[in-house]
Amino acid sequence: MKKYNNIKILLIEDEDYDVRRVKNTLSLIEDAFTINSVVSNGSDALEKLRTEPDNYEIVIMDYQIAGGLRGEKLIREIKAVAPLVEVIVITKHTINITDFEFANVLLEAGAFWYCTKYPGDIEDFIYQPTDFIVSLYNAYEKRELEKNSFKSNSKLQQNVEDILSRRVIVGSSEFTKKLHQRIIKLAGSDINVLISGDSGTGKELVATNIHYKSDRKLDNFVPINCGSIPSELIESELFGFEKGAFTGANAKKAGLFEVADNGTIFLDEIAELPQVAQVKLLRVLQDGEIEKLGRTQNIKVNVRVIAATNKNLEEQVRAGKFREDLYYRLNVVPIYITPIRERKEDTKELIYHYLDFYCRDMGIDKPELSDDAIKYLLNYEWPGNVRELKNLIQRLLFFFSDKITLDDVKSSMLREISGREDSPYLISFKNNEDILSLREVERNMRIKYINFVRENSSSDADAAKKMGLAPPNYHRMCKELGIK
Repeated sequence: MKKYNNIKILLIEDEDYDVRRVKNTLSLIEDAFTINSVVSNGSDALEKLRTEPDNYEIVIMDYQIAGGLRGEKLIREIKAVAPLVEVIVITKHTINITDFEFANVLLEAGAFWYCTKYPGDIEDFIYQPTDFIVSLYNAYEKRELEKNSFKSNSKLQQNVEDILSRRVIVGSSEFTKKLHQRIIKLAGSDINVLISGDSGTGKELVATNIHYKSDRKLDNFVPINCGSIPSELIESELFGFEKGAFTGANAKKAGLFEVADNGTIFLDEIAELPQVAQVKLLRVLQDGEIEKLGRTQNIKVNVRVIAATNKNLEEQVRAGKFREDLYYRLNVVPIYITPIRERKEDTKELIYHYLDFYCRDMGIDKPELSDDAIKYLLNYEWPGNVRELKNLIQRLLFFFSDKITLDDVKSSMLREISGREDSPYLISFKNNEDILSLREVERNMRIKYINFVRENSSSDADAAKKMGLAPPNYHRMCKELGIK
């Protein structure tokens, strides 16, 4: 048997001979239990639990004690004050072994179990002392499991709060206020959501907030860009495959829907999903089942689906490029994110938010923005939306410090720097001190080129197409260059 030492007990009992009976019973197992306190009423017991929370792991309480606070009412109060403390009820009622109603009342109130004190002529011990002691052991084991679970959940909850603090939706415009309200409402349900809006408006940010404010927050949030995966691989990525399903399938692979089970999957650029994969996605939404390559039986999954697009899906449906039935399944609740040029009141908050964020990230003091620089930024149209704003702030902080002027801002705008010899983005060959290695020159030019193409494209898939790259190669290159 597992060795237990000094399980800490609070005894609530108002009869001296019953206190003696409990103590005698516990003494049968040497050093396993320690009664740290004995109180005769519920109010004193609650005060002990509030002021000395580390002194008690199990409460043994008489069902009928003096005072008004007793029975199931006291059990509920104990669990409210000390949720991890387990409660064993002892009663002098003659309880029939089939009195399920009484047992259910105690268990629903939060008790772990109950024991009868003494039918018969037992004077020194609780009736059936072995059962009583076993119930204490089991209650302690349950407490330890719940304590470990509580610690794990607390860490996960802290991780959730850290994620939300980094993924905050900034702004006080009427649109942003209503967006926050809608996110909270959507987080309270499992309904499918379709987020639309221009590239760079923050569709994944909204999806992330919906997930991490929902009851699924402790499970996986799995984002996937449907335009970044070749059409011949998208099915196996989403739904997985079994070993031997096709040539080269040397081991089974869990699809992203399996990975997201009990959590949320975010399907970005859903309009790029091939027709074959659209059919299988529809099956998941209808029946909650995935068809895995090489497997004859479908797999049940419980996944919330949030999709996003920068295209007009209704037009895609009319053009025969997107299934109408899938569109209606996804578009249960639509969210349209307006570009920041249509909510100017948010722009200033976004500028200072990302100034603070990237200054902390880079470990530098926040520079001052001149009035004319701020005015210029507020009147700028931001065709690349929040993504363009974030990139600009990073460039400004990288090249300038102390005070950022209007000229600094203009020279940092990708659309303003073409042909400017004084731009900080151009590589100077005027003296040998400015000579960089070929590797550094290539890397810098790739970063500038990719950022420029992205900010002049409707999506990452569109950017990859303009650059003549397959989507996986494009995303791999962005990752290698540190471009999000």
